[in-house]
Amino acid sequence: MFSVHGTGIGGGIVIGRARVLESCQRDVQRYRLREGETAIELTRLNTAIEVVKAELFGMAEQLPPDSPPEARALLEVHVMILDDPALAEAAREAIREHRWNAEWAYSAQANHMVAQFEDFEDPYLRERGRDVQQVADRVIRALSGTGVATRTASEPAIFFAEDISPADMLSLRAALGFGIDLGGATSHTAILARSMNVPAVVGLGHASELVVDDDWLILDGEAGLVIVAPDEGVLAQYRHRQAEAVLERERLGRLIHVPAVTLDGAAVQMLANIEHPDEAERALAAGAEGVGLFRTEFLFMNRRDLPGEDEQFEAYRKAVAAMQGRPVTIRTLDIGADKEVPALSGAPPLNPALGQRAIRYSLAEPEVFLEQLRAILRASAFGSARLLIPMLAHSHEVDQALRLVEQAKAQLRSRGDAFHEHLPVGGMIEVPAAAITAGLFVGKLDFVSIGTNDLIQYTLAIDRADHQVAPLYEPFHPAVLRLVGMTIRAARKAGKPVAVCGEMAGDWAATRLLLGMGLRQFSMHTASLLRVKQEVLRADAGRLAPRIARLLACDDPLRVRSMLARLVEHGA
Repeated sequence: MFSVHGTGIGGGIVIGRARVLESCQRDVQRYRLREGETAIELTRLNTAIEVVKAELFGMAEQLPPDSPPEARALLEVHVMILDDPALAEAAREAIREHRWNAEWAYSAQANHMVAQFEDFEDPYLRERGRDVQQVADRVIRALSGTGVATRTASEPAIFFAEDISPADMLSLRAALGFGIDLGGATSHTAILARSMNVPAVVGLGHASELVVDDDWLILDGEAGLVIVAPDEGVLAQYRHRQAEAVLERERLGRLIHVPAVTLDGAAVQMLANIEHPDEAERALAAGAEGVGLFRTEFLFMNRRDLPGEDEQFEAYRKAVAAMQGRPVTIRTLDIGADKEVPALSGAPPLNPALGQRAIRYSLAEPEVFLEQLRAILRASAFGSARLLIPMLAHSHEVDQALRLVEQAKAQLRSRGDAFHEHLPVGGMIEVPAAAITAGLFVGKLDFVSIGTNDLIQYTLAIDRADHQVAPLYEPFHPAVLRLVGMTIRAARKAGKPVAVCGEMAGDWAATRLLLGMGLRQFSMHTASLLRVKQEVLRADAGRLAPRIARLLACDDPLRVRSMLARLVEHGA
């Protein structure tokens, strides 16, 4: 018996036999074509691309009605990569100019693109390189005639692989769970596993080389743990925990339509974070009272051109309409520096984390910003939309953004397009300067949202994706908590709504802490909604407030952790 650790994606505990999928094809033969073979090789490549595209389209058409919305969206992302000239056309050019064989030309260009993604600081964008690699592997398999190895794997099992694409993942209908060597919590494989509610652990290193077919496994998707060849005692323990988890999910399911109100009567708004318009329906079904953060970057990624106003409008309109009058907070493009959009890329920044990103990027590209503002404003005519400006640090950024909002409104009026004249405009508090001067921002805006992920990184100078310093990433550091607390107080004093939309909002261990700070709007991944709501229902916000005030006065991070643990254990 031995165990391996990775990043848990959720889905609970599963026990079953292992099935190890063959590694992705990475060793590609290279050779020069003879005179007259170039046209044949181009045809081979084009045919392989069309075969893969047909496979993806076919899989999308065969998705059952109850498939998660992310499934179709992720298949569409891979189709977009297939059509990306930076990949396909560059490979064709290598065949024409250098007479390389199709496998090598396509693989070499894919590796070049993957290397560019690996330079990104943002973990979500870094993971997009794996999408390119997964598409390339599929095309190379089509060129070699080996097909997709996972299709014959139909028996119930826990599947292990070095990597697996969303398309291959969807073909494994009988999967009990997944163990993946590569990737992190923001990979598309992880996103799909989470939406399918299938237990999964990613980032397992070389686990697929240690596990063999028919090994008995325990996979804990919550703890990020895989136990290989467990003994009878451990099996009995986890079977008991598995049964308890099933009962817990059933209990949580009964909370979907229960209002989120604390024991002392404080109403709390439970909102969802989404990245694609199709996720809005799933959030609504899970009991979300609105969307607290709609990340719009998905429209701009994995493509060489910019989405037009109409394309953006349709995506925003779809999400707004799906929420049936509930608020949908649409964040403007949070991109730039480490989050590169090919159509907008310029010189590489000296320091990506401190470069021209988010609102700085939008103000530097006013035409792109105005196009997005018009699309969001037009979508506001179909429901309750709100506009959110990311990464504010200066008062003049708010002033400039608001002027451009008014300019976008004037443009729409001149065209006769409908929109909400009084669209609420808010700002994200995610750098220490904004938190310290939060009173200034709440005075100019209709609401604020605290992005705890960036706030923690900028406060502690820690990149949590850097394994060398990741242990120092501490969400409950006293400095971080005080910045969150002062922002909440400033907003409440001004009578303005304030939400937390970072990972802290979805961490049930932080629920009582945030309630005691005065937070009444939580926005998180849909999968976390009911667990956090349960904590809200069990809490007494009035009794929590003085305890949290004492906790915030503590300077010792270890003592803060201890006080939080006692708070969670004994309640309010």
